[in-house]
Amino acid sequence: MATLYTYPENWRAFKAQIAAQYSGARLKVASSSPAFTFGQTNRTPAFLNNFPLGKVPAYQGDDGFCLFESNAIAHYLSNDALRGATPQAAAQVLQWVSFADSEIIPPASAWVFPTLGIMQFNKQATEQAKEDVKRVLAVLNQHLNTRTFLVGERVSLADITVACSMLWLYKQVLEPSFRQSYPNATRWFTTCVNQPQFKAVLGEVKLCEKMAQFDGDQKDTPPKKEKGGKEAAKPQEKKEKKKEEKKPAPEEEMDDCDAALAAEPKAKDPFAHLPKSSFVMDEFKRKYSNEDTMTVAIPHFWEHFDHEGYSIWYGQYKFPEELTLTFKSCNLITGMFQRLDKLRKNAFASVILFGTNNDSSISGIWIFRGQDLAFTLSQDWQIDYESYDWRKLDSKSEECKTMVKEYFAWEGDFKHVGKAFNQGKIFK
Repeated sequence: MATLYTYPENWRAFKAQIAAQYSGARLKVASSSPAFTFGQTNRTPAFLNNFPLGKVPAYQGDDGFCLFESNAIAHYLSNDALRGATPQAAAQVLQWVSFADSEIIPPASAWVFPTLGIMQFNKQATEQAKEDVKRVLAVLNQHLNTRTFLVGERVSLADITVACSMLWLYKQVLEPSFRQSYPNATRWFTTCVNQPQFKAVLGEVKLCEKMAQFDGDQKDTPPKKEKGGKEAAKPQEKKEKKKEEKKPAPEEEMDDCDAALAAEPKAKDPFAHLPKSSFVMDEFKRKYSNEDTMTVAIPHFWEHFDHEGYSIWYGQYKFPEELTLTFKSCNLITGMFQRLDKLRKNAFASVILFGTNNDSSISGIWIFRGQDLAFTLSQDWQIDYESYDWRKLDSKSEECKTMVKEYFAWEGDFKHVGKAFNQGKIFK
């Protein structure tokens, strides 16, 4: 199943989620720990390798296909009916998607964000934003005078995109007296958000009863100094304003996430309680990477392995019947490795795909610091491990030595598998 990484209540992610509701695309939303922690997961090298800007929403298919930018993700998850069944309809859908980005989002952000405490209040900018929103509503109202939906007779990606872009306007500032001049636009919006596919994602959308106001005394005025009087406070006021102007635009970010993250205690190292081990994992990894596996790396491993300080585990993928093309199956392994980036210092693994297209299996040997299955020690490492059956091996047994040799060298009988070696992946 594909994964959509986001933070909770991200209206940009709603576009993709609603599109998937209509098209039937299977989509797992990762918006909270352990699957995804905004401000942490999206700053890891593994995440940035797939999504260089570190922004969300971000999409990763079960075949490893990755997309960023919410409109591209929503388009990909749509079906032909949503995208526009004819060239003309498809162009009209694109027209409204562009309209939302260029004409709706800028004034909506300038007006709504200060009422949510996300952006500094600027009276002139807010008044201009109100006028721009009126112009947007007038365009929509006129277009919808004889239409139920923006393009054609059914919901399209145009409706999904524009409605999501206007969601916070209708929830936060478009009070009844403001929207009464645009009945067609409001009728269309309420029709959209009450469709079952919209409600499955948005829940009940309550329209604004009273326009939210910016509390200037509380948020806009910097505190006065105790000494120096009014004149002495002016430079400080300018400094505060200058600092606030440097804040990044919050349109793709999670509001005040940095402040919230800074207030949280740092996560403890799950291995910090363990005594120092004589086995140097990095030294073994260098041997494995740079020298012959059978004659140097494996002998080095057993000569220095700390049986008390480390453990060896066998993991087998639970759902081989779901594995289809071999390249997609390999992407499952790679995707798991990428999400375990912070575990690399204290682990090593060789995971192998056996078999051929539509007849394959995945299994591997994992080396962990300590005697526990490492995935259980941190919520950040629990995304994929439940898709595997895990068995702790007796590190002094002949069975374990044989499996380590075969999985590390990618050659051998693999009698417990029953399928030929196809390809392997190393986690180090």
